[in-house]
Amino acid sequence: MTDSVTSKNGLSIRLTAERWAHIADEHGELAGSKEEVLRALKDPKRIVEGGGGELLAIREVEVGKYLVVVYREGVEDGFVITAFLTRRTRSLERRKQLWPSQTSKSI
Repeated sequence: MTDSVTSKNGLSIRLTAERWAHIADEHGELAGSKEEVLRALKDPKRIVEGGGGELLAIREVEVGKYLVVVYREGVEDGFVITAFLTRRTRSLERRKQLWPSQTSKSI
């Protein structure tokens, strides 16, 4: 089964069963958080540029703890690659912010 949400760019982003299984297996702390992953795509706090053309949607899930959803957008739609939780934001702060388009880089 595939779930999807609309990104800030207006594209449908797919979260396939295979990708969800990968996220739940590799990042067990997210196993029960599928809706939170989809929410981060739909309503992120920030979107930053990844290192290889991917996008990183960032949403704070508790004070100082962030959910990062890595995804790719194509011409007509996109797909989730992975997701993880982090408290280490230094590398995220150094990335180019794509949304919202403002000069502030604070997470």
